[in-house]
Amino acid sequence: MTVELVQQLLDGDRKALTRLLTYVENGYPEAREAIRDLFPHSGKAHIIGITGPTGCGKSTLTGALARELRKRGRSIGIIVIDPSSPFSQGALLGDRIRMQDLTSDPEVFIRSMATRGALGGLAAATNDAVTVLDAAGNDVVLVETVGAGQDEVEIADTAHTTIVINIPGAGDDMQAIKAGILEIADILVVNKADLPAANSVAKQLHIFMSLDRQEGWTVPILKTIAHKEEGISELLDEIGRHREFLATSGRLEEMGRHRARRQLLTITKAILLGGVLQSVEENGTLDKLVESVATKDIDPHSAAERLIESANG
Repeated sequence: MTVELVQQLLDGDRKALTRLLTYVENGYPEAREAIRDLFPHSGKAHIIGITGPTGCGKSTLTGALARELRKRGRSIGIIVIDPSSPFSQGALLGDRIRMQDLTSDPEVFIRSMATRGALGGLAAATNDAVTVLDAAGNDVVLVETVGAGQDEVEIADTAHTTIVINIPGAGDDMQAIKAGILEIADILVVNKADLPAANSVAKQLHIFMSLDRQEGWTVPILKTIAHKEEGISELLDEIGRHREFLATSGRLEEMGRHRARRQLLTITKAILLGGVLQSVEENGTLDKLVESVATKDIDPHSAAERLIESANG
């Protein structure tokens, strides 16, 4: 069944794509088989990450970028990381609703994914979902993070080009500039640039980025009004310039190795943890140690060591 779905996806079947992404998001055993078969077909898409604080206009900018990409003849996969429903743990689908005008385009595929408690602004299955959309033949994969705050730095390990959005009037501008999230930016965008404080934010960002840490690449700072699609063409030009820089500087291969290492270690940790939990839940050790930690009879570090020892028999 999985082999057939993989072939259907490679042949352009959107229903197969939807089904395989469901397998990936829910961690079904079929997902592992599918990724094994699809992985050799991935690696061609340009992965663009879009992040920034809540309310900065990420979904509006993502939609505007998608429309400009379509004008230039590119096929697009979009992964929107939405907050989880506290009841179903599913995505709330707010961003997908705001991109509804794109859903009828056969060259655009949008998938909302729930964070399900994952930190860093991404869902746990994001990298596998990117692999599926890449293997499906999309020229570009856009990944929009959830917008939880300053800790959304994992996108830099997933994307080739990371766009960090800022907006005027979001509290203390200098405090925002100190946020670690700015340090992952390949391109900085001041969205809602029609607001009065936009020029001030841009100037402060220029001061911050004068401490540039990226050899060979000067991070551009662009102003956009995403809901009017102003500045979007210029932004896409800079994305293309960054892609060219990565290819000619050798950074693209370096990023590929870094991403491979991160994925390998992340998956290894998940497999090891899953094995430990299955073993200790079956023999009752987990509940006993939880009770011991709760009653202060043992510290958490010692309890974790015993948990591992119990799982290893």
